[in-house]
Amino acid sequence: MMTVGIAADHAGFEQKEQLMAKLVEAGYDVRDYGATAYDPTDDYPDIIVPLARAVASNEVARGIAVCGSGVGVSVAANKIPGVRAALITETYSARQGVEHDDMNLLCLGGRVIGPMLIWELATVFLQAEYDGGARFERRLQKVLALEKQAMQPGDGEKDNYK
Repeated sequence: MMTVGIAADHAGFEQKEQLMAKLVEAGYDVRDYGATAYDPTDDYPDIIVPLARAVASNEVARGIAVCGSGVGVSVAANKIPGVRAALITETYSARQGVEHDDMNLLCLGGRVIGPMLIWELATVFLQAEYDGGARFERRLQKVLALEKQAMQPGDGEKDNYK
């Protein structure tokens, strides 16, 4: 059984609660990283960081975050090394993001997509598996290298981050 972390700010709280119930019903081990109550004054960075750290440390296999547009949680989550988060609005990218890019945190816009699409995207994301083929692994290693060191601007080297 896959362990899934979930988090949302006030703008995604209702959608998170509904999604969490469906995930539990589907047999997933779900860990709630907040918010645990609706608070119109909460801030998405405070909500996403505990989930992103849990994903990065493999405390959970995958994460799902919801805010109003999905943009804020995506931006903040990607600041945590080891997290590969993306705002997703359709099923092709939900699957391909995992298969090709080893995406480990799905970001959703609770104010821009409905509960049926949220469920469909979460299901596709959680069922997808990283391909691990040579070209995908090569690209993933380049992304991981970017986390370890900053590229030196203006030196003319396109692959100096290896």
